[in-house]
Amino acid sequence: MIYITGDCHGNFERFNIDIFPEQAEMTKSDYVIICGDFGGVWHKGEESKEETRVLDWLECKSYTTLFVDGNHENFDRLYNYPVEEWHGGKVHKIRNSVIHLMRGQVYKIDGKKIFTFGGAQSHDIDDGILEMDDPDFIKKKFELDLFQAFYRINHLSWWAQELPSEEEMAEGIKNLASCGNTVDFIVSHCCPTSTQALIGGGMFTPDILTDYLEKVRRNVHFKKWFFGHYHNNRNVNAEEILLYEQIIRIS
Repeated sequence: MIYITGDCHGNFERFNIDIFPEQAEMTKSDYVIICGDFGGVWHKGEESKEETRVLDWLECKSYTTLFVDGNHENFDRLYNYPVEEWHGGKVHKIRNSVIHLMRGQVYKIDGKKIFTFGGAQSHDIDDGILEMDDPDFIKKKFELDLFQAFYRINHLSWWAQELPSEEEMAEGIKNLASCGNTVDFIVSHCCPTSTQALIGGGMFTPDILTDYLEKVRRNVHFKKWFFGHYHNNRNVNAEEILLYEQIIRIS
């Protein structure tokens, strides 16, 4: 079985047994996929006590937790985990059964081919990115906080790796070509440019990742595309599904 849900931001309350009772029938060979903004690897430096508690709680679940990265992850830490091979693609194992599905990979899971591509451009940085080594950091932060500005701090609450590298995008195209540009499911955090325009009504600006995913959308045969990021639950069309708190079974 495969279930899928949207952004968690470190809050995994929806996986309590009373909210998600289906897990009583699941084993480690069954999966729950999170469409980005996992949030279980967030704090700067070493794994915090709260992170350890939450990650160990997920590890003790009957099923295996999988996630693509979003834009709100600590990429300094996430990318520091060893890269391993798992079900045909590259992963970071946060725990034995808490696994980061890396960008541009094609996995065979429960008899399904799944293409994954995490990341997204943050929508809450209109007032800029602060650098902690800026001599005027404290002054600038005070002024931004005073006006309730939308900003982030580099390597503390924002990372440039929220958007993909050329290598990650090229690897995705190569891996899709190796399976004849045909998969069962696509799982991402954000969505193709045309889909974003449809759900956003002009609120969101296209970027290198949405344009890349648009190219994937036009050239790859898929049955369903699941994504998060936009904090809503919506069947955009027959093939593309936006998820937030909802958990649905896909296999």
